[in-house]
Amino acid sequence: MSKNHETIINNKQIISSRGKKNAVDPRQPYAWMVEKEYTTSGKIEDTAIIFLTNRECPFSCLMCDLWKNTTDESVPVGAIPDQIEWALAQMPKVKHLKLYNSGSFFDERAIPVEDYEQIASLISSFETVIVESHPKFINERCIQFSDLIKPELQVAIGLETVHPTILQKLNKQMTLEDFSNSVSFLSQNGIRSRAFILLRPPFLSESEGIYWAKKSIDFAYSAGVECCTIIPVRGSNGVMNLLMEKGDFSLCDIQSLETVVEYGIEQNNGRVFADVWDLGIFSKCDKCIDERTSRLTTMNLTQKIGSRVTCNCN
Repeated sequence: MSKNHETIINNKQIISSRGKKNAVDPRQPYAWMVEKEYTTSGKIEDTAIIFLTNRECPFSCLMCDLWKNTTDESVPVGAIPDQIEWALAQMPKVKHLKLYNSGSFFDERAIPVEDYEQIASLISSFETVIVESHPKFINERCIQFSDLIKPELQVAIGLETVHPTILQKLNKQMTLEDFSNSVSFLSQNGIRSRAFILLRPPFLSESEGIYWAKKSIDFAYSAGVECCTIIPVRGSNGVMNLLMEKGDFSLCDIQSLETVVEYGIEQNNGRVFADVWDLGIFSKCDKCIDERTSRLTTMNLTQKIGSRVTCNCN
């Protein structure tokens, strides 16, 4: 662990270290895509993802860079349904949908409750819809939205890490009990949940990062989640760059991501995915990066541990 692990970084420091936000249109999502996912039915199926343009999340987490594509104020009533309708018109027809809004779907200042019925109408043809939320917003609005929609609702929650001090240093403003209570509340109301888990957050060494990611997987499944996504921490949001310069943060190695995903699959407690976006930044070897990326993608789609990559960099 970094010798500076006792450093406390607050909202003011995080926000003051940022650059400028990107220009966004509150009537259009800032991105959309279709990706394949190994579903709960055991099939590989296309999933549409809409990255909604939305108000900035009220929690300024240390590692987060999602603020870059947000608005300073709440978008008007009707803007979110407009964005969804526009994006769906660009996409092929698929069975599953993720609505990610750079914050919490059940934050009333982000997604107005008045928009729920129109959103429900727009997404009626899907089998599942996945949204994201901070535990502080897991409440009766989840049930209200679930009751309105035809697809099965799933909620993704950022657990991040179960390290006893690092979670608080991330400025996440939640506890492990908050996470467990949220998963339990959702489960009791027939709503599945999934967890986001960080690999090597600030102040941890490579081996510590691996250890605590594994512990976080164990905790998430013991709490009752159905799926875990392992996210190698990136350093492009301002304050993370500063921590990197001070030696308090380093990018993990892609082989560590392989190790953690292998562990999660071996436990056989639920689906485990690696975030495979821009994996090149986590590799120091140009010879095997494509093969390692392919291996992680294949493990995502099969939930089986593939043959290990042989390279001199091992």
